[in-house]
Amino acid sequence: MQKTLILAFLAATAITAGCARETPVSAAAPDQPAASEEQGTGTGAGTASAPPPARATTVDEFDTTSAEERAAAKAPPEPEESGASDLGTTIASLGDPTEPGFWLETPLVPEVRQGRIEYQGESVKVELRPSGGASGSGSRISLPAMRLIGAGLTDLPEIAVFGL
Repeated sequence: MQKTLILAFLAATAITAGCARETPVSAAAPDQPAASEEQGTGTGAGTASAPPPARATTVDEFDTTSAEERAAAKAPPEPEESGASDLGTTIASLGDPTEPGFWLETPLVPEVRQGRIEYQGESVKVELRPSGGASGSGSRISLPAMRLIGAGLTDLPEIAVFGL
């Protein structure tokens, strides 16, 4: 009886392990459409970057932003951005790594708009997206933005959010 239970457990484990290898959970769907300009404003923030390859496994493979896009996101605020509105602070966790670009999903905005986030002296232009969460429920940040502010991917940084 015990031998039968052990064999059944091993068979179930092997089947489950085989399924996990065939369907990568963290990879983007191969037929996922490329991001369009309609999703972003074309100002260096948002989703102008291509989605990561379907078989991406490393941070560098998931971060498809170019050096130019990173430089634009890190550029000092323009004079017209000096009147940016302080939207508050939020605790952010890493968002969907298959979603390209510089963005923050947050309950601090009711609609998509351009913004800037700051963390420990680092500042990054991002597309602010409504999360639909309750006020104070926290935010999700894109992988490229998380890297540019210098936070660890498993950290929960408290970031300042500004609307442009």
